[in-house]
This record gives sequence, structure tokens and C-alpha cells, in this order.
Amino acid sequence: MPDYSIQVNVPLVTLDVMALTKEGQFIPGLKEGNFQVYENGIEQKISSFSQSQAPITAVLLVEFAATNYSFMYDALNASYYFANSLKPQDWVAVVSYDMRPYILVDFTQDKRAIFGALNQLRIPGFSETNLFDALYDTLDRLDRLPGRKAIVLVSTGRDTFSKLTLDQIMQKIKATKDVTIFPISIGFMWREYVESHYGMNPDVSAAMMDYLQADNQMRTFAKLTGGKAYFPRFEGEFPDVYRDIGNALRNQYTLAYHPTDPKLDGTYRKLKVDLVGQDGKPLKIHNQKGKEVKYQLVYRDGYTAKHQVE
Repeated sequence: MPDYSIQVNVPLVTLDVMALTKEGQFIPGLKEGNFQVYENGIEQKISSFSQSQAPITAVLLVEFAATNYSFMYDALNASYYFANSLKPQDWVAVVSYDMRPYILVDFTQDKRAIFGALNQLRIPGFSETNLFDALYDTLDRLDRLPGRKAIVLVSTGRDTFSKLTLDQIMQKIKATKDVTIFPISIGFMWREYVESHYGMNPDVSAAMMDYLQADNQMRTFAKLTGGKAYFPRFEGEFPDVYRDIGNALRNQYTLAYHPTDPKLDGTYRKLKVDLVGQDGKPLKIHNQKGKEVKYQLVYRDGYTAKHQVE
């Protein structure tokens, strides 16, 4: 009998899960047996499990358009807070966008380079906000990099001029692996201010619907990628927002499994993760005083089953 070997490529799905208290604090010490993973409603057997702390690889994607000076001011301040929260091992690129994206600084560990890039943003040139095109371009660039990445999206969430549609950017997000989006709305504060002062005016209320829809879109971006969307009401909330994002990015549980449906047929598979105790019932977590703590699990909504699904 001649010597021969058979090689079978079995897909492996990796899933990053953030276990957070309602206040955004990471919950340490969970074990593999505490996690149940479901794909399209079918429980999967976890093949590997780890808790890790890792440096951040992220793109700071900032809306910078001449739509409203207060938006620009808030976006810049939020971006400075983010740059200041970085650690020496982190890699960050800064990209701004109006009608198209502009790479202000490529991936660097130098805070001074990041501050220098942000200092370029002084006089916006266009009023259009092509969010979908800029996000697509950023996802495309990140897809070529190995490992886990994040996009911190500082934006009103409005898109006024993109070539791409909302459905197209949603498909791109679903097809992109290992990228988590953390949107920070800079339109929410403006919408609340306008509604509180002019809410009875039907023309103003109709205009504000664009911002409400934009906030809902950014929530969806976060949910699809396992991120979290933030809607600060005033500038003083930005430091806490970035601490929360940094905590979420650096601390995670990573699960892997071989799906019961191994076909790489391009379909979108919905994911669900539960925490359970030794008795198989929903896990209850208590603080040092013995009081039960409410928690949330943050992970990507699903994945597209295609070759190299890792």
C-alpha cells in the first residue's frame, strides 16, 4: 500500500466575549464551564478558552465636516481624550472623514504623532459626511491586518453623500472578522438640546429624526461586531467612555469552537452566549458584599461562514 495522507480543513470560529457589570467593569474569574455558545440556536462545544489582556490595535475614525461647529469641537475633544488614554504597547491610526477618508497618521505607538494628527483638524472643508464610504474603507484596511482590531468611531452617525447604501455597509460589517466597532455619538447631545428647546416645532422635530436614525445605525454597528455604542450627554463623560472602551478592549474572554454545521456556504450564522452556573441555571454574580450584580455579555452578533472564518 502506498503511503498517503488525508487533510481535512475543519472550520474554527473564534469569539471574543466581554463580561461587564452594568457600570462597565470587567468581570474576571469566569471559567470555560460558565459559557454556553449557540450558533443558529444549536449549542456548540467549546474547544478552547482563555482570558487575556492585550494591547490595543485601533483606528480612531473621526467625523470632521462643516456641518456644525459644536460637532467638530466635541469630536476633537473626544479624540484627545482617547489619545491620552493609550498605553505604550498600543497601536493606533487616526483617520478623519468628510466626503472621503483621510489617513492623518498611520499605525503608531507615539502619542505625540497622534496629537499632531488631531491638531491638523482645524478648518473643515466640506459639509458632506460620507460615513458609509469611510467605514467601508477602514474595514477594508483592517481586514489585511492579523489579530483583533477595533474602530473607535467618533461621529454623528449621519451619512449624506456616500456611494454605498446602508445595506451595503451592513453586509461589509457582517463579512469582516476580528474588528470591533465602538461608536461614540457626537449628535446625541445636540439632538437632546434642540428637542428640549424647540421640540414643539414640527419642522425641528422632523430634522432631528435624521440624528435619531443615525444613533440607531451606530447601535447596530456595535451589536454586529461585539462592541458597545456610547451616547454622552455632555463633554465630561468622555474620559469615562474611553476608560470603558480601553477596559473592554484589554480584557476579554476568547472562546473557540468547531461549528456543528461545517459548510462554508457564505451564510450568516447568528451567535448567542449565555453564562451558567454548575447547576446549569443562569449564573448569578455577587459583589464582595454578597449583593447580586447585574451584568451583560458583549460579543459579535454573528459571522459569515466562509473560508478562513477565524
